[in-house]
Amino acid sequence: MNAIRYAVVGLALGIGAAPVAAADFPDRPMHIIVPFAAGGATDVIARTVAQAMGEQLKQPVVVENKAGANGNIGAVMAARAQPDGYTMLMATSSHAINATLYSNLDYSLTKDFVGLSNLASVPLLLVVNPKVPARTPQALADYARENGDRVNYASGGTGTAAHLAGAQFNTLAATRMTHVPYKGGAQALNDLMGGQVQLMFANLPEVISQVQGGRLVALGLTGPARHAALPEVPTLGEAGFPDLNARSWFGLFVPAATPAPVVDTLSRAIVKAVGSPTVQARLKELGADPVGDDHAAFQQYVQAEVVRWGDLVKKSGAKAE
Repeated sequence: MNAIRYAVVGLALGIGAAPVAAADFPDRPMHIIVPFAAGGATDVIARTVAQAMGEQLKQPVVVENKAGANGNIGAVMAARAQPDGYTMLMATSSHAINATLYSNLDYSLTKDFVGLSNLASVPLLLVVNPKVPARTPQALADYARENGDRVNYASGGTGTAAHLAGAQFNTLAATRMTHVPYKGGAQALNDLMGGQVQLMFANLPEVISQVQGGRLVALGLTGPARHAALPEVPTLGEAGFPDLNARSWFGLFVPAATPAPVVDTLSRAIVKAVGSPTVQARLKELGADPVGDDHAAFQQYVQAEVVRWGDLVKKSGAKAE
């Protein structure tokens, strides 16, 4: 990850300005670094909440996409920004995974940042190409065992939630499905619909239209309850896999040294923004479940997520440098 360090030093030094008194905050536009490409679920959720945040704080909240290295380049930039509340990071469960996946990260999600709020979470949806004969998770397990390592599951990259969910399915179902990592979820999805791979654990917002259009078949989803957008699809717990319960989450962070009053101001604004009817409706339309917790609850959740995903990374044997 040394390349990440050198790539972002110059950019990070230019972010933010001299801290101002917390009582004056905010007196100018704020920025959210989204460490992934524009158009994905992380970007859309960030922009949805940013607009409502701006209305709460009476200042614009500008989204900047700084993609690269599985979200790590943008995270390093945000960690080295002035700790004044004017630069935030839109981190996801991928960053909790990265804490263990990479052995030499230049930042720590739990030490270099403080969480402001979890904006939303989404279930992972187990989807198959329509040509796969299985129509339940258990039938898929039987099909995978019968076909050995000829069954392939896609992901947007090594160490992503989709990869680890597939690896966990292999363990729980005693299957030998082969992981095929892609450079992003869009490429994985294209090959899944084309039949080059057979299945994928995908963020629900990214595949809901393909399922509703019949281009993919949904077998089950993670989480404690069925989703309103696909009420006929059972949870994986209902289908006999209660331990497959991972969800992707999307939260806002600031550098750890940010003054407590500024953290409180931002967290309260986010909670109100996520709770607004407009944002609630938009997030649900995307297939996401709004959360909007306060910074204390979110910080505790992030600590637990780093541990939980870390265990799954270790069991899967996944590594990245």
